[in-house]
Amino acid sequence: MDYLLETADKLVSERLFAGIEWRVDQHGKNIFAGKSGVQDLATGSEIPENALYRVYSMTKPIISVLALKLIEAGYLQLTSTLAEFDNRFSSMTVLNPDGHLAPADGLITVEHLLTHRAGFSYDFNLGCAVAPYYRQAELMENGYRDLGEIIDILSDLPLVFNPGSNWRYSVATDVLAHLLETVTQKTIKELLIECIFNPLQMIDTDFTVEMNNQSRIMQVYGVRSLSELPQLKRLPHDLSKPADLGRSHPLDYPEFRRGGYGLYSTISDYMKFTNMLRNGKSEDGQVILSESMWHLMHQARVSFPNNTFRINDEPFSGYGWNLIGRVMENIGQAQYTTSLGEFGWSGAAATYFWVDPAKDVTGCLMTQYIGREVPMEGMMQTAAMRMLSN
Repeated sequence: MDYLLETADKLVSERLFAGIEWRVDQHGKNIFAGKSGVQDLATGSEIPENALYRVYSMTKPIISVLALKLIEAGYLQLTSTLAEFDNRFSSMTVLNPDGHLAPADGLITVEHLLTHRAGFSYDFNLGCAVAPYYRQAELMENGYRDLGEIIDILSDLPLVFNPGSNWRYSVATDVLAHLLETVTQKTIKELLIECIFNPLQMIDTDFTVEMNNQSRIMQVYGVRSLSELPQLKRLPHDLSKPADLGRSHPLDYPEFRRGGYGLYSTISDYMKFTNMLRNGKSEDGQVILSESMWHLMHQARVSFPNNTFRINDEPFSGYGWNLIGRVMENIGQAQYTTSLGEFGWSGAAATYFWVDPAKDVTGCLMTQYIGREVPMEGMMQTAAMRMLSN
């Protein structure tokens, strides 16, 4: 029984998602793959071969792996401070919940950036003292603004907590991308091509899409933009019109680059990255991360007492955070079938990937819906695990 297809078909038939694509590999070889639905509801066009998706925060693990690779090459260390390379971050302030501004009691390190413990935030974080200032500065809304300009604004805004003292999902990976550009004197796009995309033969992953490939882009749906605060009550899943991305995610602006979001990719390409995370090697044996660095990357760095790992109202039950994303620490709190040590991350438009070292299984799910209220990733991962057991 193809439980993946059954689950996807049900989600599509209930008009929760326009189109879903998936792939599951074991031992680096494909075992399940498929697609359901359409590319665009208005035209009814089929999901094209090598469909292109906006992977949003699934950009973050790629940037984080790049950082680990540059650490291995000696450009910086986990203990290196941001201020060593950019003096603008040498005297940050902290905006406390009571409105009191105080000097930060420490410096931001590379490890803080990788683990979202630097004290940065996002404009959509509910209850965050600095989020209104992020929204006012339009940090997420204008993709035509240079990454360097974004960093200049962030260096002048207060942190939400002292570096290393807490965890908050944030623009830390954008700051990390800026740091990698600074230490190498290359753009993040040049570094990704040289260190990740070319070795893994990720031919369709980029911050822009050439005109002749734009017909392969999946339509994105959703009821709100990322720069808006989440609604305090759940909104209906609405496929009646495409999402309005405004200027936040340019299609073919050659200077667009970020660290925390921005890449377009295909499921085939992203699975090349996902499968590399099994052992640090490309399919043809090129070492992207050494075995020692892979083990360092995989271990949980942040644990969440009382199951408190959440991004607004979205729980990540049982998970901690390693150097590139979530990692399963407590099966007794998990909300869907998984294994101890399973890791990965997801994107705002409901893209998702996982690596399960215990079963040597990798998987990737792609769709395009911002603000989804349906736990599609857990449902599809559960279906995949069920099929593996048969």
